[in-house]
Amino acid sequence: MEAAAASSVGAGIGPQLRPFLGLRFRHGQRPVRPASRRLCGSLGTSARGAIVASSNKSKQLGELEAEAVGGSALEPERSSPREVREEMARCFDLVRRLGRGAVYLGSSRVPPTHPHFLQTTELAREIARLLDCTTWTGAGPGLMDAAIQGALEAGKPIGGFKIAKEAGEWTSSNFHPYLPPETYLTCRFFSARKHGLVDAAVRSNHTDRTVVVALPGGIGTLDELFETMALIQLERIGSALPVPFLLLNYDSYYSKLLEFLNDCQEWGTVSPGEVASLWKVCDGNQEALEYLAEFYNVPTAQRNYQISPQLKQRITSYATG
Repeated sequence: MEAAAASSVGAGIGPQLRPFLGLRFRHGQRPVRPASRRLCGSLGTSARGAIVASSNKSKQLGELEAEAVGGSALEPERSSPREVREEMARCFDLVRRLGRGAVYLGSSRVPPTHPHFLQTTELAREIARLLDCTTWTGAGPGLMDAAIQGALEAGKPIGGFKIAKEAGEWTSSNFHPYLPPETYLTCRFFSARKHGLVDAAVRSNHTDRTVVVALPGGIGTLDELFETMALIQLERIGSALPVPFLLLNYDSYYSKLLEFLNDCQEWGTVSPGEVASLWKVCDGNQEALEYLAEFYNVPTAQRNYQISPQLKQRITSYATG
């Protein structure tokens, strides 16, 4: 059922979105809102972002502006566990409809001109072709958008779990700039978003080809990265079969983190070889693709990767990318 859904979605999404391949997230730009709105946990249609007159003279303008920018994805506050459960159910339903596949975790701050953005686009394109699967992201800018661009180039289905405001963004929005509204959900709760991304990587049978790919990123990426690692370590990811977990160490981005984890082993807080058993550290796209091809026993004749030669980049900071 899931495979059929993924196939039907992929057939329509690829050609439909090719005119949008040149689009990028831009700071301060509010995307055109689609006619159909899909906001997880929306409890009404009132304009929560409007600034209204207040009798509280002590309230500062900055606080009012923050409320206006926050939008309905951040309000109202949760009032019962039922709201979180309902949002999780919507996330699971989206995965069921679009099919499981490759889940990408990565920074929202990487500009399209940075080499890591281009490498991520290539990797996502080739993984989508290699595994013939749906590409899942947080539906945000940066490396999340790079993965989406790669899936579009491959003509494969796309799914996402968005939040109103990513780190580094000046404005918030409940809408993606170009993805059809039926391919993503805007979540109010991080817990629901995380559950959705984990469920997108679960393997129920041997025909499921999924992977979790951790790209360079900051606090949010590290949060998701270590949570995924803990779920695999404790066998609580909910998958009947092993799920490959790749750490993309572009330009030694994660080398100091790996050194820290080695120090943890010396301190005795992790067992010898424990971390290495939970993921595969890859320095480049070729290594990552070959690992997946071996993991899923892809015939050599089908390993026709179209990737650029890996070069040591001069650009290291995303701020100057």
